[in-house]
Amino acid sequence: MKRLLFCILALCLALSGCAKPTPTTVPTEPPYALPPSPYTPADFVDDGGYLSCTGGEAVLGIDVSSHQGLIDWQAVADAGIRFAFVRLGYRGYSNGNLMTDQYVRINLSGAREAGIPVGAYFFSQAITVEEAKQEATYALGILDGFRLDLPLVYDWEYVSGEARTANVDRPTLTDCTLTFCEAVEAAGYAPMVYFNSGQITRLLYGERIEQYPWWLAKYDPAMDFPCRADMWQYSNTGTVPGINAPVDLNLMFTEFGLGKAVFGATPET
Repeated sequence: MKRLLFCILALCLALSGCAKPTPTTVPTEPPYALPPSPYTPADFVDDGGYLSCTGGEAVLGIDVSSHQGLIDWQAVADAGIRFAFVRLGYRGYSNGNLMTDQYVRINLSGAREAGIPVGAYFFSQAITVEEAKQEATYALGILDGFRLDLPLVYDWEYVSGEARTANVDRPTLTDCTLTFCEAVEAAGYAPMVYFNSGQITRLLYGERIEQYPWWLAKYDPAMDFPCRADMWQYSNTGTVPGINAPVDLNLMFTEFGLGKAVFGATPET
């Protein structure tokens, strides 16, 4: 009898060992699809040394920092530059220190006096939401109530594998971006997010930041990245009268709403 019970027990154990666990089905949301660009490469043409968009409303502008040195803003305006984004400051990518751009005051006032609508950006190397909030506070302190015509931009960039930001992951960067944008918005400024094509596909959750205008950096003669952007930084080697160094060139697509209150409809040529 004991031998029979032992055999039955051994058989049950063997059968239970062969049985496979039932997989747990975890419901998942459909993957987020980046909003498509309404443009094709054929919509962009060289217009006197600068790109223009034939497929929609767009205006030409620049972004500047101390790297451009002292700028003759009236010459910039006379060259047809319609807007400028000025760097307020930055966080060091190695030591994490916060610094003010040495030309920020003269650039903000110079652009304004030349009649160029102005926005601003802060170069972030935040690795936590606390640092992103600190950067927002620092940027607002630099502005000190200066009225911007265009947004205040969160510009976080991957520098290198040696930088303190090398291992920032997608959830963290998205949270940092939201923290900065919410802080400047609460202070009365319009936020905007700067990124390159690698960041928006691998380091940011686009669905969580789509309420803000997007500024895409991709250096090409025609926009071929399939993502809607409110502004496109298409070159970092531009030449503009009044600036004695290479400068970033941008097209702002006003038909999406960004800059509409400033520029209205693009004048016909």
